[in-house]
Amino acid sequence: MTLRNFLISCAVVSILSGCAGLPVDNEMYVPPSTVELEPVEEIQGVYHKVKPGETLWRIAKAYNIDINEIVETNNIPDAAQIEKNQLILIPGAEHVMEIILDLQETDDNFIWPVKGRVIQYFGQPSSDGGFNKGIAIKVPEGEPVKSSRSGTVVFADYLNGYGYTVILAHSDGFHTVYANNSKILVSVGDQVKKNSPIAYVGRLNHLAFLHFEVRKNSREDNPLHYLP
Repeated sequence: MTLRNFLISCAVVSILSGCAGLPVDNEMYVPPSTVELEPVEEIQGVYHKVKPGETLWRIAKAYNIDINEIVETNNIPDAAQIEKNQLILIPGAEHVMEIILDLQETDDNFIWPVKGRVIQYFGQPSSDGGFNKGIAIKVPEGEPVKSSRSGTVVFADYLNGYGYTVILAHSDGFHTVYANNSKILVSVGDQVKKNSPIAYVGRLNHLAFLHFEVRKNSREDNPLHYLP
C-alpha cells in the first residue's frame, strides 16, 4: 500500500468511525405528519418564525449557534423537518434575525443528492445492531446521485457496510457520504461542483435507495437539519 492510499484509508476510517448498517425494506418508518413542540420557558432566548426556504442549517448560521443546540432545546425529532410558520426557540439570542435567502443557491448550502422518499431516518436501529448514521432515500435504481455541496472527493470505492461509496470533503469541516451506489463516476482528488453527478443509485435486498450522511468534524449529524 502506498503512503497516499494509507492516508486516504485513515481519513475514511476517521470520518466514518465505524460502518452503519444500511437499511432493509422491512425497517421502513413513516414519521408523524405533524410535530408539536412545547415551549421551553426557563431558557432565555427568542422565538424565530420559520419562513419558506429556511432550514435549521441556515437559521443556526444566522444566529451563530450550534445546530444541535437548537435541536436539543426544541426537542426536534430525528424524523422531523421544520415547517413554514413553525416557532423555534433560539437559546441565548437577544433579538430575532432576518434570514436573507439567496435567489441563487450558494455553495455552502446543502441540496438533496436525489429526489425521493425518505424510508429510514437518522438514529433509527440499523441492520447491524447499531443506529443509522444518515438517511435512506428511496429512488429508482440507476438514478444519478448529485453532490449536495461543492467539495473534494476523498473516497470513491467499495466500503464494507456501505457498498460503493463516495465521500466528499468540504472546506468548513463537513463531509458528505453517498453510499449504496451501483456505479461511481468520480475519483479520489476530483473537485466537484454542487449538483454534479457523482454516482448512480444501487440496490440492496430488492430495494433501490441512496444512503446519505452529513458529518461535521467526523461526527455524524442529521441530514434533515441541513436539507431544504
